[in-house]
Amino acid sequence: MAKESISRRDILRTLAIGVTGSVLQVIPAEAAEYVHQMVHKEKAAAPAGSYTPKYFSASQYATLVALCDMIIPKDEKCGGAVEAGAPEFIDLLTSENDKFQLRLGGGLFWLDGYCTDHYGKVFLECAPEQKKEVLDLIAFRKNAKQDPSLSQGISFFSFLRNMTCDGYYTSKIGIADLGYIGNTSLREFPGCPSLPE
Repeated sequence: MAKESISRRDILRTLAIGVTGSVLQVIPAEAAEYVHQMVHKEKAAAPAGSYTPKYFSASQYATLVALCDMIIPKDEKCGGAVEAGAPEFIDLLTSENDKFQLRLGGGLFWLDGYCTDHYGKVFLECAPEQKKEVLDLIAFRKNAKQDPSLSQGISFFSFLRNMTCDGYYTSKIGIADLGYIGNTSLREFPGCPSLPE
């Protein structure tokens, strides 16, 4: 029997469809590592070394990048979600999963609609305090009880936050941020670091 080759699309589809909710909230670690490798290879092969979105339009992708940066921003210790490749990770998985497309594409549409209704402009064009205000509303499920019209936005942001965390904490930057040292033996367990004051 001849071996059938498996395409990149087949692998991504399998990974994206097989996810159920997984720190990983959305996909298994092996699948996440594979997605990061695919993004890295694409960026390395591109003339400008940049990623071309597979599912999101240019404006949606710009919004996705901004949201990922707001969820896990860069700090003095290490890079944030954008530097870790979370937007590319999310776009690549979304390009192969109809449910992700509906949740994330619909959520970005909802977000721009909400901002247009309340501020007269789409999310990316809003002032920083307006962006913070809308994200503060959709970051907490309790707000849906007070205003049921926020339900879709809250569901979208929760899913996006989980995917951003998965993309970040499965990347080299995220793993380094966790201080993960792998399967190594220690003579003495140092314990948890003390909390900053």
